[in-house]
Amino acid sequence: MASTQQVAAMNTLRRYFRLTPFERRIVAQCSLGLVMTWAGLRVVGFGWWKAVVVWLTPSDCPDCDDGESSGLARIIIRMQAAAERRIFFKPSCLEHSLVLWWLFRRHGIPANLRIGGRKEQGRFQAHAWVEIAGVPLGDAGSAHRNFVPFDGPVSLIESQTH
Repeated sequence: MASTQQVAAMNTLRRYFRLTPFERRIVAQCSLGLVMTWAGLRVVGFGWWKAVVVWLTPSDCPDCDDGESSGLARIIIRMQAAAERRIFFKPSCLEHSLVLWWLFRRHGIPANLRIGGRKEQGRFQAHAWVEIAGVPLGDAGSAHRNFVPFDGPVSLIESQTH
């Protein structure tokens, strides 16, 4: 007789194999991205890890089209949520947002990584989220609304003009 954990694992595996090959690839990219980001932020910190993510991300999206990418963005968000439910840690908003931003850009969706802050009960708090055309996506509820974004999106270093 199978245990409850075995039954749950089999159901998860069945759902995984019902996904399209593209969706399975997104789940794999997301899972690997989350683990690498979790480790990268702890080993080298945000600045260095963001530089790695930027290096792995196209610096421009010549074929980006906001209208055609909305369906793809929804698939990526859904697959990332599924991967996050089954990973061995609960990703922080920064880990979640860095990976979501990387996946969007990797698939030609123009996205911006945003980081904001607030002071609550005398303590500084920060939050990260991803926006497409100024619309937050993949953010748990409307958590971003309680944070004042830092000056503009966290842009690619190469795209800044001096």
